[in-house]
Amino acid sequence: MFAYQGLQSGEVTRLLKNYGSNSLPVEKKNIAKTFFHWVISPVSLMLLAAAFLSLVNGSTVDFWIILALFFSNFFITVWHEGKADRSIKKLQEHLTVSVRALRDGHWILIPSATLVPGDIIELGVGSIVPADILILDETNLSVDESVLTGESLPKTKSKNDSAYSGSFVTTGQGTGRVVATGASTSFGKTVASIDRTPRKSALEKDILAISRFISIISIIIVIVLTVAFLAVHGTLSSIITLDLSLLIAGIPVALPTVMSLIISVGVLVLAKKNVVVRRLASLEDLANVNLLLSDKTGTLTENKIHIEKIIPFGKYNETEVISIAASTLDRVEQDVIGRSIAQKAKELHASAYHQLSVIPGDSERKRNTAIISINGNETLVSAGAPQVIEKLCVMDEAVRVQFEQTIADAADGGYKVHAIAIAGDRNEEKNMTLIGIMLLSDKLRPDARATIAFMRNNGIETKMLTGDNLAISRRVARDLGLHGEIYQRAILDSYDMSEDRFKDIAGIAEMLPKDKYDVVVAAQRYYSVAVTGDGVNDLPAVKAANVGFAVVGAVSALKSMADIVLLSNGIAVIRDAILEARKIFIRLYNYSVYRISESVRLIVTIAVIGILYKVYPLTPVQIIVLAFLNDIPIVSLAFDRVTASSRPAHINARARFIRSILFGSIGIANSLIFLFIMLYFLHLPWNIIQTMFFLKLTVSGHMLVYVTHTENVWFTFLPSRQVMLATIITQLIATALAVLGIFTAPISIGLVVFVWVWSLFWMQMSELVKMLHQRFG
Repeated sequence: MFAYQGLQSGEVTRLLKNYGSNSLPVEKKNIAKTFFHWVISPVSLMLLAAAFLSLVNGSTVDFWIILALFFSNFFITVWHEGKADRSIKKLQEHLTVSVRALRDGHWILIPSATLVPGDIIELGVGSIVPADILILDETNLSVDESVLTGESLPKTKSKNDSAYSGSFVTTGQGTGRVVATGASTSFGKTVASIDRTPRKSALEKDILAISRFISIISIIIVIVLTVAFLAVHGTLSSIITLDLSLLIAGIPVALPTVMSLIISVGVLVLAKKNVVVRRLASLEDLANVNLLLSDKTGTLTENKIHIEKIIPFGKYNETEVISIAASTLDRVEQDVIGRSIAQKAKELHASAYHQLSVIPGDSERKRNTAIISINGNETLVSAGAPQVIEKLCVMDEAVRVQFEQTIADAADGGYKVHAIAIAGDRNEEKNMTLIGIMLLSDKLRPDARATIAFMRNNGIETKMLTGDNLAISRRVARDLGLHGEIYQRAILDSYDMSEDRFKDIAGIAEMLPKDKYDVVVAAQRYYSVAVTGDGVNDLPAVKAANVGFAVVGAVSALKSMADIVLLSNGIAVIRDAILEARKIFIRLYNYSVYRISESVRLIVTIAVIGILYKVYPLTPVQIIVLAFLNDIPIVSLAFDRVTASSRPAHINARARFIRSILFGSIGIANSLIFLFIMLYFLHLPWNIIQTMFFLKLTVSGHMLVYVTHTENVWFTFLPSRQVMLATIITQLIATALAVLGIFTAPISIGLVVFVWVWSLFWMQMSELVKMLHQRFG
């Protein structure tokens, strides 16, 4: 069991259960319970009914064969589910947060999920507040609550103040008493107010519709055949046995299961790339996404202040400026600017001067002040906000003009400015001399620009949503190569969001917490939208989007509601998720084409032969064995080799239906001509014809996998090794059964060769039909 930050284990379980089968497994599977659900599934009930009717009819061998197939299917399913569960369990370990708590008089590290009201916990810089707490003691404690309130500046916390689950400590340290956990916390209540109704993807709805369509056709044909056989005085029990066998083979009962397996394999691939998929159907929706609304910080940028440029003043050079700036840093506790100064000093191999004392900066002083020793002389230096440092300095007109122009240029360029000044008197922070300024920015992630270009070339537009000011946002957009203009949030109130004008937007700056939802809703009129979020204020937008991402460091409430949770920073991981989603879409699409074709071929062929000759071309056991042999390559399709589309996925139901019917029609023609030759040219007895039909349906059906899995000519783009191995093994098994006479009447090697050559020939006919459909369809 895992728990997100600030949520109790039981609460997470409850939340995940609300997603039904679409959420990650959260409980160890009970084999007895799994077996019960398996037994009451439609396909299992039909298998058991067929076995029972075979026993009633005296076909004891058929009874044991069907029963063996029933248990084989069960154990294969349990094995696949267990493998997926073990992989996902490892992934869930990444989502556990620990906290130092006072238990039995000792401070110990415990999972935050085990906290209860009354626990005393300890917090330090960077600590996530795991529950709503009351501050008992603190030292210079400030907490960033932006993920809860949208307010960017940290809040200073004093004794008896409250700190809320999901916020994190920016400075100082403190202890607190837990007053609320899980659903009782401030944003736990927000979680409860959000609609958690599971959503089905467009592809999921489409494939389930296919399943219903084929099932209805199969049932209608079975009813017609039942009436036809009763008219010629067939026994009711034998007819029902045959009907059940035909339904097992014809109805795509396993279609939803195969669909989930294909998606689950994709989930495990993404898990290796630090992507947690919480709503399985979201991977199918992600294949359709053509617009990504991305946060800036941490996704497009490194969320790490970097000194872009040092501009010295007077007699000083860059190395001296950075050395003096590094000398003002608090050695115990550094903010993000302090860390960037220390890093820059390290890059320039500059050493800080000996520090005698320091007054750390705070929200009122907006500067660090230190007394340092330079060549034995004690000197006072200050570093901080330029408007504050300017008031402490004496500047001649030329220096002031240069200083103000540099500040203005930096603002226009989207840079933050840090100024450094030095005093002649160690005792007074006035009449100082400006020695330099530093331009700071949140550095772009190395892969961000290339990833955005890649997504643009693959049909996905990226737009940046940020609370930063307009100048910073425009610089970042320019550096990223985003197309269009950066606008202020005011456009959401006055801008006519037509499709053409929306395309002109590269991003929106100075956004308020509530604005992201409005942007998502506006964009969904023209796009399939994915959006990233990290705070509780992002919940409505992430829930409303077609696909919602919770980025690294997102609050637990958002993680529990997001479709996909990212465990590593950057936009490249989103690209990987989109590419894998498109591969999943293609696998599902190819499978649906194959499955429709096979159902049409089998059901219609048996119906035509049954009506014309008043007999089935296969025995009940042969039909069930054929269905079992088909399951093996069908399962392997989850691992098939496919090429991700360069455009967002789109369900062309008409084209898919036409292609499936064409493949099915080729299979029907194949079977009827095959029967005609065996009856009127080879004059074979019916039991031999049944064996040859069993072998032909297996071999030619599995050859169709090679044709349907690619738009290329089949032999220029072969399936994965797993698929080829599965089809080869099942074809060889079917051949061995036919030759040895297991479940069938034995046939000669010559007839086996005839079936294989015949199947290869009709495989090329299917390939020809595919090419014609591509050209004229």
